[in-house]
Amino acid sequence: MKVQDVSRHSISELISLSGRGAVVTGAAWGLGKATARRLAEAGASVLIADIDEEGGAATAREIAAAYGANVISARMDASDVESIAAVAQLARSAFGKLDIWVNNAGVPSFTPLLELEPEEFDKVTGINLRGTFVGAREAARHMIADGNGGVIVNVASLAGVMGISENQAAYCASKHGVVGLTRQMAIELGPKAIRVLGVAPGFSLTEKTMFIAHWDEETVKNSPIPGIGASRLGRVGVADDIARAILFCVSDLSMFMTGSTLLLDGGIAA
Repeated sequence: MKVQDVSRHSISELISLSGRGAVVTGAAWGLGKATARRLAEAGASVLIADIDEEGGAATAREIAAAYGANVISARMDASDVESIAAVAQLARSAFGKLDIWVNNAGVPSFTPLLELEPEEFDKVTGINLRGTFVGAREAARHMIADGNGGVIVNVASLAGVMGISENQAAYCASKHGVVGLTRQMAIELGPKAIRVLGVAPGFSLTEKTMFIAHWDEETVKNSPIPGIGASRLGRVGVADDIARAILFCVSDLSMFMTGSTLLLDGGIAA
């Protein structure tokens, strides 16, 4: 199966997600919420999957009201295979098909290497890497069954392409794995017209990190949090910076892209 040549499509056609069904994991708040909002604005039906069931439902109501879109929610534990599979099935049943899957759910880790226990390492990689693998696999199975292809976006991190600071061994390992998995999935799923892309954000302001917006310039410059003081663009990232890039990835604007991981770091890796 070949991906479509969309050269003759208008810009409005290329950006539109009308008629497409999407899942965004970890979307009750933060980057996931911003992404779900942009996908709904572009016309997609969106399922917000999050372990925070109440928060996910509130976000779904908020986005549905803002855009008149079909937005639903479901509880999903990114460490549990059956939970992920159930969300994929629910999305396909609710929307008639599954066209877009965004693997955003993840957890941090700040334990120094010499104090890091295998149990914590397994927990972090189990959610960040194994959860991404299972989500992508379940989405791809439905996309193949429907025969229409689709797009999978894996949210990695700047920590997936470089070492970022001390105390990040488990997180860095998991996100490097996501970047590698994205490449391999693109190879194996390309013949099914399923594109797989990654995004690698640096630090971004979200509901849980907005306190940083009130820091003075010197505090920001000397912050121990990776990526805050090193942006070449004069500010730290915000959630919508990442959401817009994901919208590009899942839209037909990126139709001839697969296997890439886009750096969204304000130039830090440069």
